[in-house]
Amino acid sequence: MARQDRTYTGAEAAAQLAKLPGWSIAEGWLTRKFTTDGWGTTLMLVNAIGFLAEIADHHPDLAVGWSSVTVKLNTHSAKGITDKDFELAREIDAVALKRPEAGRAAGLSGSPHAFVRGDAPK
Repeated sequence: MARQDRTYTGAEAAAQLAKLPGWSIAEGWLTRKFTTDGWGTTLMLVNAIGFLAEIADHHPDLAVGWSSVTVKLNTHSAKGITDKDFELAREIDAVALKRPEAGRAAGLSGSPHAFVRGDAPK
């Protein structure tokens, strides 16, 4: 028999959201909109999210625009938001918003451009 993932109640979800700036809950989904600097970066972000989702075997819904990606997470089998959703949200943030560390060698200093920005929830 398959194990059912525990879903979060409103208060429990709010406590988890406090640890995930930029994410919100809307209509039963954990959501975040990322803004990019254009189509090429949007596609790179979609591919990165896709890679993380495949690793986790947990797949978000994505809305893709020319300079934005909106991520919606929900554990379909549990009919709600579970630990899987919060964990994948953290992984997505870690990749999407990664910036070079200060003091890195010149060859690894990174681009001065902010390719992806996490917009505040609306």
